[in-house]
Amino acid sequence: MFIPLHDANSLRHIKRQYVTLALIALNVIAYLATTVAGEDFAFAAALGLGYIPSVSNDLAMLPPELDWVPEPLTYITYSFLHGDLMHLGGNMLFLWVFGDNVEDALGHFRYLIFYLACAVAGAYMHGFIAPDSNAPLIGASGAVAGIVAAYLILHPRVKIWVLAFARIPLRIPAFIVLALWIGFQFLMLFIDTENQVSWAAHAGGIVAGAILVVLLRRRDVPLFDRRVEAPEAVVLEKPDMGKPMEGDQPRWGRQ
Repeated sequence: MFIPLHDANSLRHIKRQYVTLALIALNVIAYLATTVAGEDFAFAAALGLGYIPSVSNDLAMLPPELDWVPEPLTYITYSFLHGDLMHLGGNMLFLWVFGDNVEDALGHFRYLIFYLACAVAGAYMHGFIAPDSNAPLIGASGAVAGIVAAYLILHPRVKIWVLAFARIPLRIPAFIVLALWIGFQFLMLFIDTENQVSWAAHAGGIVAGAILVVLLRRRDVPLFDRRVEAPEAVVLEKPDMGKPMEGDQPRWGRQ
């Protein structure tokens, strides 16, 4: 529907979005590493590092050779794997456009906690909706959905450049694009039960992001683009005391 391209929203508290850049780099490196190693290795990585609801809910077990990390860690490791270049590119584009301002509002460390918590929430919601699924969940969509929700709460009035229907450039307020995107995720959660996209993971990330941005943001960061109003300045005029009398003039003399 809409492809975000750019937002003219400068950073106010940090010099550079180091965590966002590091997350993008880790996702790209993970994709390249699994792709270069071959299709068989990529499939094994999806099973060994992806989130599998049936395994998490003790309804199935992985073969020992695929038991790469402790099961609780897969709530996070799944979010650094992607199935193809389009999957990776879409998530990284959203992370690039919206992640820097969320990082600016939260600070580097709390933003990292926020990102990982949204990824966990996405996996949890996916497992709640499909508890007996044997298919591995991979992709940063849950974490990115949390960033989209946070951006909507922080900066709904900021205008962003998007490609509408992948071909028409438009500059429109963020709340139009992001509210439609979020609404679409929840709509598809209820009507699309056959698609390979985990709309539940998106929904879990959205809910987590909307809650956590309120709790983790800097104290001086307002919500919904509200301005921080400074107290009105008061100009004090020097009262007119009249001309000084002769006796008020300083007198110099010997003491």
